[in-house]
Amino acid sequence: MTVIDMHTHFFPRVTREEAAKLDPARAPWLQVNADGSGQIMAGDKPFRPVREVLWSPARRLEEMDRDGIGLQIFCATPVMFGYAYPAKAAHDWCARMNDRALEFAAQAPRRLKPLAQVPLQDTDAACREASRAKAAGHLGVQIGNHLGEKNLDDAALVAFLAHCGNEDIPVLVHPWDMMGTERMKKWMLPWLVSMPAETQLGIVSLILSGAFERLPRSLKLCFAHGGGSFAWLLGRVENAWQHRDIVRQDCPNPPSSYVDRFSVDSAVFDPDALALLVKVMGAERVMLGSDSPFPLGEQQVGALVRGHAALSAPDKRAILGGNAAKFFGLAEAALPA
Repeated sequence: MTVIDMHTHFFPRVTREEAAKLDPARAPWLQVNADGSGQIMAGDKPFRPVREVLWSPARRLEEMDRDGIGLQIFCATPVMFGYAYPAKAAHDWCARMNDRALEFAAQAPRRLKPLAQVPLQDTDAACREASRAKAAGHLGVQIGNHLGEKNLDDAALVAFLAHCGNEDIPVLVHPWDMMGTERMKKWMLPWLVSMPAETQLGIVSLILSGAFERLPRSLKLCFAHGGGSFAWLLGRVENAWQHRDIVRQDCPNPPSSYVDRFSVDSAVFDPDALALLVKVMGAERVMLGSDSPFPLGEQQVGALVRGHAALSAPDKRAILGGNAAKFFGLAEAALPA
């Protein structure tokens, strides 16, 4: 069986000059140091220290071999999204980054598969770029869980998701630009507290708004980081739907009935958390995702699933690769051994 890690990131060697075409003051670029380490920069400001595996296919393959990963699906580091810029500039940026992703994947085309980014601030342009990227070799798209003040239930974002469902373009939703940062100055609190909440907000907004009633069931939708806090707080949402009419006014069915409309990855880092996630979602809707190669990702990819004492062998096989192959339409013959 091919083990598939479906949630990893990359950042190509974008120069400062290339980034300046988008925005010389804030656009992200990669500073590579003499010792092989790197720094994602936002204009003149350091944004995040990073390792060579983020931009080097060769180093990536070494780590995949170390962890027994046959195929890795990778997508943009969220700072690359470009949602704050005018639509035309963002579209050109996304197209360039998507082409860079294809160049990255071409170094090992059977083992590295990209997801595209799109200019989500322009629905028509986002739909065009999603379709172009899929035709060019991307497996699907990655989007952020919100666009400024607009959650996923916004009409324009629902229209984009409907396009992806109708065109068989799988969608990975990733949290970004986290809420409440003015109260979270230290200890990576935005990543530890707000990021799971952002993902839950994306899921619950689709459920309670009735958006899932309007979206085609053909939509393949996955939420990163185990769906954030959704599985742990579904009971609270369900209780509110049962007892408050303002909660169920746009949602005709119990919130728990919508868990078959989306999938999640396995990046929860704790055996008990993974057991609950599988119980809530069903093993068929959980896919191995590491959030590699960042420090908050799984450092030995697949170890949590492989070593889980309570998961059955069929469930482990499904989570480690079978579910992702089906979700992304990967034919068995095309998978690496």
